[in-house]
Amino acid sequence: MHTRIVRGTVRSGAVAAALTCTLAWAPTATAQPTEPPPSASTTPTKTSEPEVGGVAITTKDPAGDVLPGAAFLLLDGSGQEAGSGKTNAEGQLVFQDLTPGVFRLKEISSGSNLHDTVNDQDVIVTPGTVTPLTITDPFKPASLLLKAKDDKSGKLLAGSKVNIGSGDKTLLTLTTGADGTASGELPINSRTGTDFWAKQVKAPDGYDLYKPSKPFTAKPGHPVTVTVTNAKISTPTPTEKPTDKPTDKPTEKATDKPTGKSAPDDPVEDNAPSQPSASPSETPANDETGSGAAVPEPDGALAHTGADATPWLLGGAGLLLAAGGGALIAARRHRTGDSEDNGSES
Repeated sequence: MHTRIVRGTVRSGAVAAALTCTLAWAPTATAQPTEPPPSASTTPTKTSEPEVGGVAITTKDPAGDVLPGAAFLLLDGSGQEAGSGKTNAEGQLVFQDLTPGVFRLKEISSGSNLHDTVNDQDVIVTPGTVTPLTITDPFKPASLLLKAKDDKSGKLLAGSKVNIGSGDKTLLTLTTGADGTASGELPINSRTGTDFWAKQVKAPDGYDLYKPSKPFTAKPGHPVTVTVTNAKISTPTPTEKPTDKPTDKPTEKATDKPTGKSAPDDPVEDNAPSQPSASPSETPANDETGSGAAVPEPDGALAHTGADATPWLLGGAGLLLAAGGGALIAARRHRTGDSEDNGSES
């Protein structure tokens, strides 16, 4: 009986050992995950940032000199400020870390009182690249004031047309207004100035043309005044006052007979002075009747022209003298005839 108990105990111990070994190798429920592990596609990864670009600005003038202190403003596509700054001593300014795209560049100031700014322009920024950009600021134009004057009185004259040019080119044409002036702007290409010329192509009314070409120099940003002078057109002064009457004088000499009018060959007795005679009742001989013929009346009356009557008076005086001489000769002949008759009777 003791043996049976021992065997039973041994059997019980073996069964317990077998159970213990089975429980030790079995997996526990709490050690296993309740959800499947995530796949590789759902694991978060670090993404790379997009590449950026930039703009490198260099500012110069037309002569090639760099311009420090030029101020710029850069705007993005939405009009927001993307950067601003001024050029350094070498005339350079760089905008970096810009998102690729189109930007608007504005020049706020040239940094010089001799230079002007340029117009706004678009700039394209490329990924991973710094885009170079050269800005050329022009010289400020010169302000021109043109004047036209009378060379004697200094009076300002309207209507003076003048060409302004440089070298062999005409740059602008100005015409003085009612105040005798005109204005314009001249392009300058040097710090020390540019040479120009002024030539008048039309003079004011009543004045001679100013023919010489007038040279002058204009500097950037500075005013310059050019004056052309004109002399009045010279007109001959009349020696006699103008009248409505004819000014032509007769061309005949004092002794000439009037044109178209015949004068008697013999003196006219009616105009001769009275002559002495032995008998008042005596009449001239038949051969002397020609001297007693009346002066024929002119066919027409001479219109009063206001011309100098001296030639006519001299002509009339000459006729009177001739008539008197003829009458004197006739009287002498008559006396001679009477004397001969008295001698024969005695």
